[in-house]
Amino acid sequence: MKKAAIAVCLAIFALAFTASFAQSRKDSTPSNSQNGKKNERPAATPTPQSSETQIERTSNETVELDGEVLKVDTEIVNIPVKISDRQGRFIAGLTQENFKVFEDGIEQQIEYFSNEQQPFTVALILDMSYSTKFKITEIQSAAMSFINQLRPKDKVMIVSFDVETHVLCEPTSDRAILQRAIKSTKIDYGTSLYETVDFVLNQKLKKITGRKAIVLFTDGVDTSSQIAQDFGNVQDVAESDVLVYPIQYDTFAEVQAMKDKPAPPGKIPSQTKNPFPIPIPTVGMMSDKGTTAEDYKKAGEYLKNMADRSGGRVYQASTGANLVDAFSKVAAELREYYSIGYSPKEESKNGKKHKVKVRVDRENVVVRAKDEFVIGKKADKEAKNKN
Repeated sequence: MKKAAIAVCLAIFALAFTASFAQSRKDSTPSNSQNGKKNERPAATPTPQSSETQIERTSNETVELDGEVLKVDTEIVNIPVKISDRQGRFIAGLTQENFKVFEDGIEQQIEYFSNEQQPFTVALILDMSYSTKFKITEIQSAAMSFINQLRPKDKVMIVSFDVETHVLCEPTSDRAILQRAIKSTKIDYGTSLYETVDFVLNQKLKKITGRKAIVLFTDGVDTSSQIAQDFGNVQDVAESDVLVYPIQYDTFAEVQAMKDKPAPPGKIPSQTKNPFPIPIPTVGMMSDKGTTAEDYKKAGEYLKNMADRSGGRVYQASTGANLVDAFSKVAAELREYYSIGYSPKEESKNGKKHKVKVRVDRENVVVRAKDEFVIGKKADKEAKNKN
């Protein structure tokens, strides 16, 4: 009897264990049904695409689907072009058929065209070094006036720089976000102009398709950059389709007055990167970098080259009123550009300069566009970046 009872108990235990184990396996098995775990999504059911979203992906093109840009190895030379009459008035309403483009004297087939209504992505770069002659409130007010004059669909990113580069907001058309970003700017030490331009060109704007511009508010003097140089910026602009509009102010007199003043309390020079816009005389640090007449001559040439190589222009600002006016003129010009593009031949992709000429079938007009491109990378650029 005792053995029979034990056998029955063991059988009942075995049956219970088997049922429990089976239920445990059932509960732990991932399921694609709606009765599965709460944090598990059901498998997506493929749905046929409509004719509006079916896109054939081929090489050398940029496709856009649901607002997301997929960039595919495009090698189109894109040229921003402004057409005006002899009195400087913009000529609107032109179409692709009105334009011709020539590379080294040979006509090219236009493969891309956008009229003046297409939006821009603008990088507004603000020099916040101590050498600025404007008060922070003047700079902020002029910058906010500028973004308010752009078109509703234009996007703006706000970047400031001192010894470091500060991305205050990514490209957006939300004016409230842009105003908060501008109001967050502050004056500090150092002037890493070249590094900031390099960063914006090569790490920010290069990833963005469409029409692009840099509006650069600065005196043009760099004192802190270590991994980028002026000639590198100019070369990058020559290889890009970005318009550059420097708004330059002259700080030479202000800098001369500051040279002999001691550093403010609490401001200690960095040992790895000079945080001062001008060298403040202290023990062990005697330098006049960024303060000489030669430095300011170089600054003017740098900004002019940046504008000329891109098809933009330099505006001067000496007072708060001039500053607002300069920003207004830039905003107006950005509303007056066409964009045309063509695919260069393989032999043109040699890293050398090529002359580009844009013509329009209108008499007595002025055509403003960059007149040379570097297609492909120069061999000495990689060497420059390593130094």
